[in-house]
Amino acid sequence: MSKSKITQSVHVGSTGDSLYGGLVNPIYTSAAYDYDAEVRYPRYFNTPNQRAVVAKLAALENAQDGLLFSSGMAAIMTSMFAMLRQGDHVLFQDDLYGGTHHLAVKELQRYGISYTMVGVSDLQKFENAILPNTKVIYIETPSNPLLRITDIKGVARIAKKHRIVTIIDNTFASPINQNPIDLGIDIVTHSGTKYIGGHSDLCCGVALASKRLIEKIRSSAVNFGGSLDAQSAYLVERSLKTIVLRVQQQNKNALTLAKFLAATPKVKAVYYPGLPSHPGYVIAKKQMPGGFGGMLSFEVNSAEKFLKKLKIIRKAISLGGVESTMTQPVKTSHAKLTPEERRLAGISDNLIRFSVGIEDVRDLIADIEQAL
Repeated sequence: MSKSKITQSVHVGSTGDSLYGGLVNPIYTSAAYDYDAEVRYPRYFNTPNQRAVVAKLAALENAQDGLLFSSGMAAIMTSMFAMLRQGDHVLFQDDLYGGTHHLAVKELQRYGISYTMVGVSDLQKFENAILPNTKVIYIETPSNPLLRITDIKGVARIAKKHRIVTIIDNTFASPINQNPIDLGIDIVTHSGTKYIGGHSDLCCGVALASKRLIEKIRSSAVNFGGSLDAQSAYLVERSLKTIVLRVQQQNKNALTLAKFLAATPKVKAVYYPGLPSHPGYVIAKKQMPGGFGGMLSFEVNSAEKFLKKLKIIRKAISLGGVESTMTQPVKTSHAKLTPEERRLAGISDNLIRFSVGIEDVRDLIADIEQAL
């Protein structure tokens, strides 16, 4: 099989219909299978439609194996809990998606697991936060919503030195722009609801790693039960056939829009790793060879007024769809944080997160101009 991502996205896992010769994988809706050859069951993460998606994503992320979940948080939580036990410690970067931050704050200590959140701009300080019982290091890059960049190779090097498992949320980058396993990360997770699904109509997640680690995660996943049904899995597989084309267009549009916004006087600040002015630009250029992604954020004087005037770009939660959307993190992804936590994270009330779609970029610019 070709190593080209665009060829892999179309063909890997999509073996077609052997019974009738169709090019497309059938939807196997069975929840009951003959058990003599292999015990298949949707909750065991091993049905044909589930495995087809994993085969594609493993190829795109250069992983040995993976598991398809019912949401990104199911993938993150299950991967994390499979590596931890009572008395262990997790080291998080401090700039996290609000849902992951909320998981750490509300759930970990209930199970006797402690955690620390530390900035990763200074890797020495980050390493100094490692404790004797630290078992997992968790990072997210580019981060949500300020697009901060973490040195993936640097974090992986520190983790290997201390024999700690690393987990990354690779959602914002997508497997097309960034492959953390190649940089030394152990477990890659995605909210597949975003770029993997790509059409704002699916909720799913994925964890990808070595066969050894995936089997360890699977044993917990079977107990937690966060698997995905056959019809949704089929739609994920179909969406993945166009992920390269979608993400490439989103990369191109986002870079054009970031440059436009940075040159617009009514915009107070722009956060996009593809701009040379971004503090993480040099590292992003090295670890994101496919492109800088379709996500950016910016600040205006009044986010409320601006968002109400948009005509093409939709005000909506989530991200990664073919249509352009904007949201206020203070009201959505980071609403569960306290005002003080948001202030410390640099998330202002007038910060807008922009998920750039595949539309004609000239139409998007015109929409932003009239709204400003």
